[in-house]
Amino acid sequence: MRLVIARCSVDYAGRLTAHLPSAPRLILVKADGSVSIHADDRAYKPLNWMSPPCTLKEGTGEDEGVWTVINKAGEKLIITMEEVLHDSSHELGVDPGLIKDGVEAHLQELLADRIETLGDGYTLIRREYPTAIGPVDILCRDAEGKTVAVEIKRRGEIDGVEQLTRYLELLNRDPHLAPVRGIFAAQEIKPQARVLATDRGIGCQVLDYDALRGIEDDKLRLF
Repeated sequence: MRLVIARCSVDYAGRLTAHLPSAPRLILVKADGSVSIHADDRAYKPLNWMSPPCTLKEGTGEDEGVWTVINKAGEKLIITMEEVLHDSSHELGVDPGLIKDGVEAHLQELLADRIETLGDGYTLIRREYPTAIGPVDILCRDAEGKTVAVEIKRRGEIDGVEQLTRYLELLNRDPHLAPVRGIFAAQEIKPQARVLATDRGIGCQVLDYDALRGIEDDKLRLF
């Protein structure tokens, strides 16, 4: 990535025209070929930009200090440099991507390790219990020894209840497991999903991710 801080003006010519008058700005030239111009506000959103594929040509001679960026549609972004305050390039390499905290797989792992969260006397049968239409997140038994299928979501919506309903219909055909009831577990359960689950005899369980990880909240407590 190339970072250029410069006093410059910017003109865009394409489906419409736009002009940015002279001011200090940050110009980002990324490895994918994109060019974007930023001010010291507006958070992440650029003032103007050109998405790849595009080409950047830096002027020479009489055109020195003029950058012309052209995309495949022939649109132009013309950056006229008046004073370059900083110009550096950095190799960032391949980005590993965003790793989200509390993804469903981690919630499943945590709940399986702390199955008593669902109630006293619960025991785990197995995670990812296989069925003909896909694996059930958790299969367990309650204190009375009855089978319980648990579907886990970060955000509990109607489609998750429908998914668990299909699992229950299939599992209840197995005489070794039946009767099987369901629990819909999520960090947040939408009201419509809760109504549908209740109507179908499916229990709802809101999961506290920090509690499952054993992290105490930072509020003062009296003992």
